[in-house]
Amino acid sequence: MKTVAVRPVARLSASVKQVKAAPVATANRMMVWRPDNNKMFETFSYLPPLTDDQIAKQVDYIVGNGWTPCLEFSEPDLAYTSNEYTVRMGPVTCNYYDNRYWTMWKLPMFGCTDPIQVLREIDQASTKFPNAFLRMCAFDPLRQVQVTSMLVHRPSSSKEWKPVNQRQV
Repeated sequence: MKTVAVRPVARLSASVKQVKAAPVATANRMMVWRPDNNKMFETFSYLPPLTDDQIAKQVDYIVGNGWTPCLEFSEPDLAYTSNEYTVRMGPVTCNYYDNRYWTMWKLPMFGCTDPIQVLREIDQASTKFPNAFLRMCAFDPLRQVQVTSMLVHRPSSSKEWKPVNQRQV
């Protein structure tokens, strides 16, 4: 391991001293989130739906790290955590699985080294179940834990996701 010595900065340069600090957010810029159209799933779900190219880059990352991809799907009425029998923090935590069970699409793709295989499975699963949510998970075989999961298909009937400007009051 190579160490690099970093020299501390003793003084601010004249150009930095002249820059004024950015104003703190004012009350009219603060947002109040609506509770009725903010349902989120897993990693990246606050963003617009991922494009095929963006999904392909995530698959490349998963396979490149030696992780095992897996696909799961769920009908919309079963996709969210139920409040009934919830033990811990409630239905709003990502990767929180009390009362939320998704069906596995085939087996996990053990030994998968070609991202195209995963993309084909995503296409097959979303074609077979167009009205279901589909997520891609990845498991680290060394640590034996799930390391990521993200939606890769949202049904066209789903109205839960809204752009940021429509999530606020």
